[in-house]
Amino acid sequence: MRAIWKGAIAFGLVNVPVKVYSATEDHDISLHQVHSADGGRIRYQRRCEVCSKIIDYSDIDKAFEDEGRTVVLSKDELKSIPAENSHEIEVVQFVPSEQLEPMMFEKSYYLEPDSKSPKAYVLLRRALEDTDRVAIVQFALREKTRLGALRIKDEVLVLQSLLWPDEVREASFPALDTSIRISAQEREMSAALVESMAADFEPEHFTDDYQVQLRKLIEAKLEKGDSLDTDETFGAEAGEGGNGEVIDLMEALKRSLERKRGGGKPAASDNADAEDAASGDADDAGTGESADSSGGKAPAKAGAKTAGTRTTSAKTAAAKSSETKTAAAKPAAKATATRARKGA
Repeated sequence: MRAIWKGAIAFGLVNVPVKVYSATEDHDISLHQVHSADGGRIRYQRRCEVCSKIIDYSDIDKAFEDEGRTVVLSKDELKSIPAENSHEIEVVQFVPSEQLEPMMFEKSYYLEPDSKSPKAYVLLRRALEDTDRVAIVQFALREKTRLGALRIKDEVLVLQSLLWPDEVREASFPALDTSIRISAQEREMSAALVESMAADFEPEHFTDDYQVQLRKLIEAKLEKGDSLDTDETFGAEAGEGGNGEVIDLMEALKRSLERKRGGGKPAASDNADAEDAASGDADDAGTGESADSSGGKAPAKAGAKTAGTRTTSAKTAAAKSSETKTAAAKPAAKATATRARKGA
C-alpha cells in the first residue's frame, strides 16, 4: 500500500505522527466506453464554452455560481484556507461506540505510526481499549474539512470519515404514519423465520456474483479470439492532434497509389485526406511520438515516415532519370541535323 497523506494525531499534549492509507479498494472490473461500430475509445474533452478550446488540467480553476454570478477561485486562493493546509487529526472527544449512527460512516483509513518509537501510538490505542470508547476527531483531507471516528481493528488504529449531520437526509414517508394492525401470530411466525436463518456474520462466505460472471465472460471472449488490438482502438489525444482525428499517412498513400494504378482520379476527399495526413506526419516528425488515451506517449508510426521517405526518393530518382535522358537526346538530335545538311 502507498500512503496517501501524512499527519499527526493531537491527543491532549501527546502528538502521534501517522501515515494514512486507504483501508478499502474497489474490486469491480474496470470497463471503458468504446464506439460500437469499430471499438475505438470514447474520449471526454474539457472544452471551454467561451473560446471553444480544449483546456489542460493545469489551466482549470474552480468556481461557484450564485444567482447568475460566477465566483472563480484559483488554486492559490483555495490553498490559503487554513483548514486545508492542516495536517493535524485533532481528538475532540471520546464517545461510546454505540452512539455512532452507521449511516454516517463514509470511508475507512489505516493509520501507521510514523516515528522511530511507536510508544505514543500504542498509548492511544491502549486508552481506547481500556475505556471502550471511540475518539471523535476533526481533520482536513483532499480539500475538505472532515469529521471522523478513531477506533481499533486488529491492533491497528483505523480512521473512519463521517458525514456531517446535515449530509444525512431525514426519512419522511407518509405511508409509515398509517396505523397498521399486526397479530400476535404474525409476529411469532416472523420471529421463527428470523431464528431459522440466524448465524454469525462471516463476510468471506459471500461473493460478488456479477463480477465473477463478468470475468468469466471476458475470459471466454479472449479464448475465442473475440477481441481487438488495443493499440488500434486508440486515436490521437484530444487537443494534441488539433481536431482529435487519427492521422495515418500510410493509409492515404496506399489509397493514392491504388487510384493511380486503376487509372482513375482520386476524389476530392482523398486528396484532402492525403494532405491532412502529410501535414500531421510533418508535425509528428518533431517528437517521434503520439499520445495514447491515458495521456502517455506511444511510439509514432515509423511505417508512415518510411513510406514518405521512399516516395520522396522515388520522385527524386525519376526526376534525375528524366534529366539524363533529355541530356542524351540533345547531341543525337544535333548529329541528325548535321547529316541532313551535308546530304543536301
